[in-house]
Amino acid sequence: MLARLFTPQGDSVVVIGLGRFGSAVAESLVRLGHDVLCIDSDPAIVQDWSDRLAHVVQADSCNPDALRQLGVAEFQHAVVGIGINIESSVLTTLALSELGVPDIWAKAVTRNHGRILERTGAHHVVFPEAAMGERVAHLVTGKMIDFIEFDDDFAIVKTRAPREAVGRTLAESALRTRYGITIVGVKRPGLDFAYARPETVILEGDLLIVSGQTAAVERFAAMAPG
Repeated sequence: MLARLFTPQGDSVVVIGLGRFGSAVAESLVRLGHDVLCIDSDPAIVQDWSDRLAHVVQADSCNPDALRQLGVAEFQHAVVGIGINIESSVLTTLALSELGVPDIWAKAVTRNHGRILERTGAHHVVFPEAAMGERVAHLVTGKMIDFIEFDDDFAIVKTRAPREAVGRTLAESALRTRYGITIVGVKRPGLDFAYARPETVILEGDLLIVSGQTAAVERFAAMAPG
């Protein structure tokens, strides 16, 4: 008989699978102030994380009865961090769906895996390895300092100001009109972030926060000095 570790309240989250992805999500959620219940089937992993996370339990997450005993049905959010064992990933997602968990996030390792997760009840499917690979590809040349892409072909990047913008105001350089992007803000070395205005003068060494369609911000960032 499994015992509940706590009664979920508000935005409490259950994280199932404490591999690299699941444990990183769990630690971040705890740091943000959320109550988190962590579940893994491996006793060694549970023992290892029990010293670092407050609520960790060993259980078979494929078994809806085991999850019900732990009170998982009362959680508003669930994260399935199981990746390598696709069968366990799918059965866990199905069990969560059968329990009526209203917000299920699941990690997928392939597109087919992701489609199966969606059909078995996952509301959100994430591909962390693919996303990280794409992000590194954008950052590796040094043209982009940071890159975040959203599902609707929209991206935000941090990049160095192109030479053609240096010494001019944003209104004068007309970057938005010419490149189809929006300069959201400017980060100058040693100073706080400042929201961009038409009268903002760009200096050499400034970092620009740029938003727009992915292809447009990629083209704009490609002009950054190396």
